[in-house]
Amino acid sequence: MAEPQTRTRIQKKNRTTILDAALDVFSQFGFRGSTLDQIAKAAGLSKPNLLYYFPSKEAIHVELLSCLMDTWLDPLRDLDPNGEPRAEILAYMRRKLEMSRNFPRESRLFANEILQGAPRIMDAIKGELKDLTDEKAAVIQGWMDAGKIAPSHPYHLLFSIWSLTQHYADFDVQVRAVLGNEGDDPFPAAEQYLETLFSKLLAV
Repeated sequence: MAEPQTRTRIQKKNRTTILDAALDVFSQFGFRGSTLDQIAKAAGLSKPNLLYYFPSKEAIHVELLSCLMDTWLDPLRDLDPNGEPRAEILAYMRRKLEMSRNFPRESRLFANEILQGAPRIMDAIKGELKDLTDEKAAVIQGWMDAGKIAPSHPYHLLFSIWSLTQHYADFDVQVRAVLGNEGDDPFPAAEQYLETLFSKLLAV
């Protein structure tokens, strides 16, 4: 009985190794620019060994995106309709910025997929992502209607949070190059700036 359990542990380890290597490759070269050979080399496995776990490059990519989508939506799920509106929106902005700090490869993977027209996650975008965004936009609109925060377009408010926070992951090289020495860790200043920006936008 011990032998199959050992194989299962090895299989889990190899799948994790492949997915982590693929995340590096896909986030750097995009789906079209990546190959199974590159992923196998990054994983330290032979291509036939890799194909034992995943039948194709697309299968690996879909697995990564499926895992990512749930994580990507968590910060928005945490926006509390019963909380103080300004505090909730600023906390959401900070959570999104923290994701750019901690998960830059995942952010670039998502961005590359969107730039290609989202062929592998369009169902999730039109489904789970849209449903959650509709729900939270309605919450934000309710806060605006109640005069708790300044009126604006709730969807474009969310879009602006997405773009301004994910920029620090998707354009990391540019950010660090332009900032010079300060670019060693741009996130504290970015958080302060974005908090000031959105505080002014939301003020009534």
